[in-house]
Amino acid sequence: MKAVIIEDEFHSREFLKSVVTAWCEGVEIVGTAESVPEGVALIEAVAPELVFLDIEMQSGTGFDLLQQVRNRDFEVIFTTAYDHYAIQAIKYSAIDYLLKPIDLDELQAAVAKVRERRPGQVAPVNEALELLLATLKNPATEPTKITLATSEGLEFVPLEQIIRLEAAGAYTTFFLKEGKKIMVSKNLKEYENLLPARRFFRIHNSHMINIDEVKKMLKTDGGYAVMNDGATVMISPKKKEEFLQRIMQR
Repeated sequence: MKAVIIEDEFHSREFLKSVVTAWCEGVEIVGTAESVPEGVALIEAVAPELVFLDIEMQSGTGFDLLQQVRNRDFEVIFTTAYDHYAIQAIKYSAIDYLLKPIDLDELQAAVAKVRERRPGQVAPVNEALELLLATLKNPATEPTKITLATSEGLEFVPLEQIIRLEAAGAYTTFFLKEGKKIMVSKNLKEYENLLPARRFFRIHNSHMINIDEVKKMLKTDGGYAVMNDGATVMISPKKKEEFLQRIMQR
């Protein structure tokens, strides 16, 4: 897999190049660049399959670079020295990022995900980058879609299609309209932090619901929310008062 590194700090660029070469089998670094213009030219010259892209550079941001590249048919792993404002949007798009100093296990895991979904995934990857750029363009606007990375590839799910989420250890299952289910290898807490609180509510330790999809409430056995897909979800006693307030505010 051909890869390039676009990073404006020399030592960070050389360190990343050395650890990718040493620890990421099958990945060949075919070029590096230290600015947005150099990065655009490098990508168009070598057509990489993977781009390690610094978010903040003196010449602009990694997002500026993505806007300028004509064909975004490559995977991206962002790198950043701090918890950047754009991390939330990056998570929505299911694109990987690495916080500096880079952890080797996290690096290998990110590259492994790219390798798993790369064959035949050019169009979905392109769509994920488009979703990211659209979200960043209107940061005050609530996202309308979320990208879910599954074992089969990327799924782009409108938030209005999500009825509920259910935890199973380190995995979360999304229950969508028309009976569709999607399982992802992230825990429910991550989506509690990611999905808009206006619409989604952690009703129980193992369940999160779309408030707009609650059909009715049953008072038996402490309380259940009946969802539009027919599912009954137990209401945690600690969450009952807040749940009732949320329902009344719909």
